[in-house]
Amino acid sequence: MNAPDRSPVFRTEGLTKVYDTGEVKVFALAGVDLELFAGEFAVLLGPSGSGKSTLLNVLGGLDSATEGHVWFRDLELTALADRGLTRFRRDHVGFVFQFYNLVPSLTARENVQLVTDVSINPMTPEEALDRVGLAHRMDHFPAEMSGGEQQRVAIARAVAKRPEVLLCDEPTGALDSKTGVQVLEVLRHVNDEMGTSTVVITHNAEIRRMAHRVIWFQDGKIVNVDVNTERVAPSEIAW
Repeated sequence: MNAPDRSPVFRTEGLTKVYDTGEVKVFALAGVDLELFAGEFAVLLGPSGSGKSTLLNVLGGLDSATEGHVWFRDLELTALADRGLTRFRRDHVGFVFQFYNLVPSLTARENVQLVTDVSINPMTPEEALDRVGLAHRMDHFPAEMSGGEQQRVAIARAVAKRPEVLLCDEPTGALDSKTGVQVLEVLRHVNDEMGTSTVVITHNAEIRRMAHRVIWFQDGKIVNVDVNTERVAPSEIAW
């Protein structure tokens, strides 16, 4: 198992995100200072509305901060305009969401190819699907696949461009225990074998046991950080 090399891949200082509804200002993030390390498997935990997804969206360049700073290595994301953020997302970040966002009319291979066609140094779609255990399902359509298989196609699509970071928002939230464990095993494999820095938001607190670090959120702030001296395999996680 690879350990993180302790060089920050993301760093935030005073990261704040405010949604102004006109009458009320809602602080989705309230001054977050955080480092996420290269090669790390980090799990973000906390109640709904605590800021986890907002943080992930800002780190991934899908949303902008109201105040504060975010760096990806030496690149300050909070100083980039839309075009720069688009390039950052394309070149460095893979996303996995709770719902698979596959194109129903395309096969698994073709869904992955949507990414490889616009990436700088991608795997082939065949290699990406093989890495997630779906070499035998390449020419199947999403409707012919289980939920777990569709999520693995989504992971293949995310990792096919060889991203430095993989940002996952509730990747097992729509899955039962068996298929959820299969998806976690794929994420663990991507982190261990490819060295991809992986950040996972989950409501299943048991998943924290497979992380290098667990970051707890409440009311837009980090309230605790735990380090796991021993990590369990996905198959040992209770659902």
